[in-house]
Amino acid sequence: MCFTLSISAATNDVRLITLDPGHFHAGLVQKFMYPQVSPVVYVYAPAGPDLQEHLNLIEGFNTRADQPTRWEEKVYVGPDFLEWMLRERAGNVVVLAGNNTRKTEYISRSVVAGFNVLADKPMAITPTDFKRLRKAFSRAAANKVLLYDIMTERYEITSILQRELARMPELFGTLEKGTPEQPAVVMESVHYFFKEVTGKPLIRPAWFYDVRQEGEAIPDVGTHLVDSVQWVCFPEQALDWRKDIKVSKARRWSTKLTPEQFKRSSGLDHYPDYFKKDIGPDGALGVYANGEVAYALRGVQVKVTAQWRFEAPPGAGDAHCALVRGTRCRLVIKQGVEQNYKPAIYVQNCAAASAAQFEQTLQAAVARLNVTWPSLGLRQAGAEWEIVIPDKYRVGHEQHFAQVTEKFLRYLAEAKMPDWEVPNMIAKYYTTTEAYRLSHRTRR
Repeated sequence: MCFTLSISAATNDVRLITLDPGHFHAGLVQKFMYPQVSPVVYVYAPAGPDLQEHLNLIEGFNTRADQPTRWEEKVYVGPDFLEWMLRERAGNVVVLAGNNTRKTEYISRSVVAGFNVLADKPMAITPTDFKRLRKAFSRAAANKVLLYDIMTERYEITSILQRELARMPELFGTLEKGTPEQPAVVMESVHYFFKEVTGKPLIRPAWFYDVRQEGEAIPDVGTHLVDSVQWVCFPEQALDWRKDIKVSKARRWSTKLTPEQFKRSSGLDHYPDYFKKDIGPDGALGVYANGEVAYALRGVQVKVTAQWRFEAPPGAGDAHCALVRGTRCRLVIKQGVEQNYKPAIYVQNCAAASAAQFEQTLQAAVARLNVTWPSLGLRQAGAEWEIVIPDKYRVGHEQHFAQVTEKFLRYLAEAKMPDWEVPNMIAKYYTTTEAYRLSHRTRR
């Protein structure tokens, strides 16, 4: 049986189902309450520590002193959890964030059964998954349900401002094409295995370090970078994965994790058996958590790099850097020591205009931005200009999950998404899984 979901602003119209949670992102969707979402959430999962960590996180939200939530988790535990979810139909939105081995299967089974799906990235980690995902989007459309992934980087203020500035031709000019040696767009991220979430050290499941279950760098966290390229450079334009993307090369390399580091981040004294072929003579675990892909998007040369290290320097955290080259200026996001590990956006003059003319144009651009984001400033930093961003716009990664969820709820209320969202999700996962294919072919 299939149904078309019609969501109004009334309380409890949306009933969440959490399926096989294994990543803390599943819990972050519930860090806050939403007026139209029922406080009763149905959870279907196998028994084990992944489920318990998820329930502990929700309980922490319910019992915190500041803005406590009031979620009531109804849990089914058993090896047939997926079949029970499909049979009971206790909710109308399936939330997915966990082990990615079966992620695409969960998506497919859910939309075929008539459920809406809000999925953490990645929706697909291999080319085989990509084929199944394309079919899932077709079934979602036929069943009039929504399938959407959680792209938190779109809500980071520096990324937003980079996108807006790139849409001002008097300042930015037009997007350069670049060359393979000097791409027009460069996106990079660094993530850390050991970190804190909601103020506590994050205990990761052992499988998180198995790229066959979590996904390699580009198909996993690289999804955010590929999405950012599309979202910044071709805003609200539908991309055709067959015609608009040409992936030229990709590579992968490992991060070494010592037994002590593995224990510190997972709580386990020994590596599970499935890591046998990944352990080197020195006893360190080789995690293929780093990757790079070069491709052309509508003729624009792009390079994307995603890396993982064990622990950030004091005061630092996951970092995102980006360069977008226009014919009049370059837009650069940096997040290093000089920026106190906070993302900052800079504008670099590369036009024939004089310094005074460029400054005048940039001042006018910032004035336009201030209509939507009041109190933005401008500061010269050597040969470039920094957009000064008040702290009130730096809401943080965990808050971004609530912003994504709110956007998804609006799409549910309208029973549709913008026309470009689905083709661009397909384009994104083609890029990441084609990078996977090429990096493995190159290795062999």
